[in-house]
Amino acid sequence: MINLESISAHVLQAMQAKHEARERTLAHSRELIRTSANAIRAVHRGEFQAAHQLIEQARALNEQIKADLADHPDLYFSGFAQDAQKEFAEAVIVVRLVQQQPVPGPDELGVEVAPYLNGLGEAVGELRRHILDRLRVGRDEHCESILQIMEDIYSFLITVDYPEAVTGGLRRTTDNVRGILERTRGDLTLALRQARLERALAGLELLARETNE
Repeated sequence: MINLESISAHVLQAMQAKHEARERTLAHSRELIRTSANAIRAVHRGEFQAAHQLIEQARALNEQIKADLADHPDLYFSGFAQDAQKEFAEAVIVVRLVQQQPVPGPDELGVEVAPYLNGLGEAVGELRRHILDRLRVGRDEHCESILQIMEDIYSFLITVDYPEAVTGGLRRTTDNVRGILERTRGDLTLALRQARLERALAGLELLARETNE
């Protein structure tokens, strides 16, 4: 005979533990996404100390998620944890690149490879915003080096030629990166030419005034 009483008790206990783990990590995942987004916003405002503090909070949340789901790999790879890790990776990459610092790999960050790659791709959009913000206030220094980083990221991503089920939809991310890169290259080229023209005109005006004097 089947001992349904003992089996049901075990099954219900296991399902309850899984449910509680899922509820905890859903909340932590949402908080990780919010914290990562706030870190990126702090970078765009030039508040780097705040950005680093938020990154450390995000790092702790990511470790908590992994600990809570250590016994539940099916939940860990169900999607929501990877979505949060993607946002975390993006935030760290943006903070590091804007400050011209080395970028950590997925193992150092404690995230899976697919979320890391997608976070790397999405960081390109934030780098575009950083370039445009600098151009808007007339600060074009470092913009070309940031554009080169964006190009390097794209050149790397197009070499990751694996099925979408493995890369987590990286092909779509890479296509978006290509469009962002092309628009940014055009915007930066136009802005740099305009800046050089303005400097040349200013030099001519100064020379004219000195000649008249």
